[in-house]
Amino acid sequence: MSATTVSRQLARATLRTTARNTFATSSRQAFRQHGRRFYSSEPPKSSSSSTLVYLAGAAVAGAAGFYFYTQGTSAGVKVFKPTKADYEKVYNEIAKLLEEHDDYDDGSYGPVLLRLAWHASGTYDLATGTGGSNGATMRFAPEGDHGANAGLKNARDFLEPVKAKFPWISYSDLWIIGGVAAVQEMQGPTIPFRPGRQDGDASACTPDGRLPDAAQGGDHLRNIFYRMGFNDQEIVALAGAHALGRCHTDRSGFDGPWTFSPTVLTNDYYTLLLNEKWQWRKWNGPKQLEDAKTKSLMMLPADYALVQDKAFKPWVEKYAKDNDAFFKDFSAVVTRLFELGVPFKQDAETIIFKPTNA
Repeated sequence: MSATTVSRQLARATLRTTARNTFATSSRQAFRQHGRRFYSSEPPKSSSSSTLVYLAGAAVAGAAGFYFYTQGTSAGVKVFKPTKADYEKVYNEIAKLLEEHDDYDDGSYGPVLLRLAWHASGTYDLATGTGGSNGATMRFAPEGDHGANAGLKNARDFLEPVKAKFPWISYSDLWIIGGVAAVQEMQGPTIPFRPGRQDGDASACTPDGRLPDAAQGGDHLRNIFYRMGFNDQEIVALAGAHALGRCHTDRSGFDGPWTFSPTVLTNDYYTLLLNEKWQWRKWNGPKQLEDAKTKSLMMLPADYALVQDKAFKPWVEKYAKDNDAFFKDFSAVVTRLFELGVPFKQDAETIIFKPTNA
């Protein structure tokens, strides 16, 4: 094992174990600098002289694609059926890029990749069977321009080199693997993955308003998540993703991170929500809360609703006390979210990707 690998693993372990103790002693800027990942990127590999031309179309349905493979003067058409090993290569490529590109936000593209997978999936409507991760319709207007999806072009562009390297994979599956990699590479639980999503066209774009509005309260959360088929416990478990990332004034209008470890998934979101004193921030932006102690963390009205609602709050308390329980429930509900509305084949294999930092 190289010295670089050892130092990187040590840095991760230190970050994970100290994240909860950082709140009272570190400013946001200090933590952001501490949280940068340590990685020495490899030089790009030279491209092969062979040419791979992907044929997109209806034949791609299910997890099989057609391509022309030419080398020299010979040419032929082959059917490519991805295996578990092929999907693992996609996961590993995303994980590698996450390591290499540590100059985004707090040191990782992970949070925005998870948000892409979440927003691609969270448009599902149980009554009509429309929306969900199948289709990757955020590639098109008007869905890509919905206010809730502001900033997600960064995530889509981040994954384009992966799509170019593995042209057989649908954008729909690629975005979900990106979300899985984000969770697992940021020290979160294992998220099972099943392939088989098919890309759609602009006609399948979902209407605006299907994703949660962070400025709203408990009734709105139930309207949004009950529409997808979730219950109160699952709503609270999904909210734990706010342990990661931050809000941006040029996207949502809100500003700041929820926790001091925005690139490490823990149950800190719940502990901070319960244990810190929150006050309304005095500023020119939309209504949001700040912690009274340092004024460097924020909670949104929809977050605060979880401790004001008598049915939501017990689940917040449970996850604040037990990180393992949070991880277990988060894995289950995120897996379900990512699969909403996907017409999997009966023989679709469930794949467990091994985190590269394990």
